[in-house]
Amino acid sequence: MEDKKVSRYKKNEVPIWEKSLLTLNEASEYTGIGINRLRRIANNSQNKLVVWVGSKRMFKRKQLDEYIEKAVSI
Repeated sequence: MEDKKVSRYKKNEVPIWEKSLLTLNEASEYTGIGINRLRRIANNSQNKLVVWVGSKRMFKRKQLDEYIEKAVSI
């Protein structure tokens, strides 16, 4: 029997840590922050963490990392 290497990702799927933009669910999974809290952060007009693609909010991963590093509490 031939051993087959099982991939955790689909053939063309990019791992979360390599994506530039994250969906709300991906951002929650990536950071461990709840979806409702991320929605509140995204709705804050002061931050530049979100890009809207139509009606879909996408988080800028690098800016999200920087935001979390600077935050005292979330």
